[in-house]
Amino acid sequence: QVTLWLKKIYGGRCVPEYEVNERTVDILHEVMECNEERDRDVSLLIEDMKDQVTKYETEAKYWQDILGESLGLSVGSLSQEATTDLNDLVECALALELEDTSLASFYGAISHMTSELFEAESKNQEMELKLKTLEKKLTSALMLEKQLEKDINIVKESQKAQNARAESRSKNLKFLESKSEDLKIKIRAAEKKLIATGLDQSLTHEALVKSSEELAALQKEIEPLKEEREAYDDLPPVIIYSTVLL
Repeated sequence: QVTLWLKKIYGGRCVPEYEVNERTVDILHEVMECNEERDRDVSLLIEDMKDQVTKYETEAKYWQDILGESLGLSVGSLSQEATTDLNDLVECALALELEDTSLASFYGAISHMTSELFEAESKNQEMELKLKTLEKKLTSALMLEKQLEKDINIVKESQKAQNARAESRSKNLKFLESKSEDLKIKIRAAEKKLIATGLDQSLTHEALVKSSEELAALQKEIEPLKEEREAYDDLPPVIIYSTVLL
């Protein structure tokens, strides 16, 4: 069935080679059914158009006979101006999709088209207003985007500078820590040498630091006593009288 359909489609030409299997045959069969259904629809449409043509031809002949018998009018008897006007009337009726050329039909169609025109103009104005609003929003968004880009660049530059300063401080801190550790080692070595030569251990760096801390603690404890003593300094002196017994 598919083979016969392909031969019919290609006519006298050779059918292109294709891989024959279940899948390809199923696809071609589906295409064949769609094609045949479309052909049937087209045939029905053609038949309907032929019926419409016959109907219009019959109606045209009917009106020609009436005009010819009743009014003695025919296409050949009309002037060039009348023929032009008649053709314009027919073209307008076709453009307006009228069923007849009566004045009421023309007025109705023109009124409907005018209403559609006003509606289209109203929609057009609404769309223009929306377009202007969108353009303003787009312009504002673009300006905001540029400002954000500038701010981001400023922040990046500031961050770079801060990172550079932090890196420099980190290097300095590492250097100071290393230097401090080196000095501690040298101080301990020097203290060991001095102690070996008979230096009192109470004069070493660690002992002096400890003594300084103890002194600071004692001064902190003495502070309240000093304040209490200062309160007594404002009192008048006490005179002690001694009685001599004779």
